[in-house]
Amino acid sequence: MNALDVIPWLLDTDPALRWQVERDLLDLPEEQWQATRGRITREGFGAALLSRQDPETGLWAGGAFFPAGFLDDPANQQLPGQPWTATTWSLTMLREWGADPAPLLARDTAGKLAEHAHWEFDPSLPYWGGEVDVCINAMTLSNGLWLGVDVAPLVTWFVEHQMDEGGWNCEWEDGSTRASFHSTLNALRALEDHERRTGGTEAARAARRAGEEYLLERDLTRRRTTGEIVGPWVDHFLYPPRHIYSALRALDHFRSTGRRDPRMQAAVQMVHDAQQADGTWLQQHALEGETWFEVDVPVGEPSPWLTMQGLRVLRWWHRVED
Repeated sequence: MNALDVIPWLLDTDPALRWQVERDLLDLPEEQWQATRGRITREGFGAALLSRQDPETGLWAGGAFFPAGFLDDPANQQLPGQPWTATTWSLTMLREWGADPAPLLARDTAGKLAEHAHWEFDPSLPYWGGEVDVCINAMTLSNGLWLGVDVAPLVTWFVEHQMDEGGWNCEWEDGSTRASFHSTLNALRALEDHERRTGGTEAARAARRAGEEYLLERDLTRRRTTGEIVGPWVDHFLYPPRHIYSALRALDHFRSTGRRDPRMQAAVQMVHDAQQADGTWLQQHALEGETWFEVDVPVGEPSPWLTMQGLRVLRWWHRVED
């Protein structure tokens, strides 16, 4: 099926998805896709998520990374997943959907979180200073930039915690010296946000280039030592991905930065291979855990989010080839 055949289906979605279809697949005038984007905080997913915020504390679910009291119940440690409802996850969803931060700024969300949000890992750490986990700090850096917070110390943190081979690993505190695909991509996305919004620093730009090289040396998909696929998650695409790496998500990062490299070809082929005969991409995986509400389809069904991202990545790749 021609990619255009799925466009009406993609347009019949939430504004958080629809505006990206209008901008990235249809090249509609900016005033049109910006108008759709402006609806995110007033209707659909964005409005629903904003309504879950506590107006007094600025928190979602009463916690920074986990809902209030979640870690106090030993039974929760046996759950197969984690809740995705707390503040950091909720802010990240809104930002990644493209929501206008104006309603959050009007509520002084950044100031309220500075006062009321405490990291479960160490409540003495200031919320906007992050904690020790690379993926958590990546979300905090991007969310802080989005809300106008001075997060310069977090940028320095990423430079200082980059591993010798160029990537990052959330398990560095436990002694790991080997980088992780998941952690590295999340760090790169945050550093790219910083560079796009501020111009970056020389050290941060160098760190991002080294981190991207770490992934490219592995074709975005393989272990450098054995050439084996690094994990089943590489070509098991899912939405929302949370912190999970995939070839599709990595390619979308490089699309955003405008960097193309022949070493991406294996990842591009994975995206090609996952497209169905009807032009869609299926939800191939789902992370267990409590959510405020569902934003995509169950496993095995055609995913509007993944289809938009798959088409966007392939359009970028083949456009550059031409």
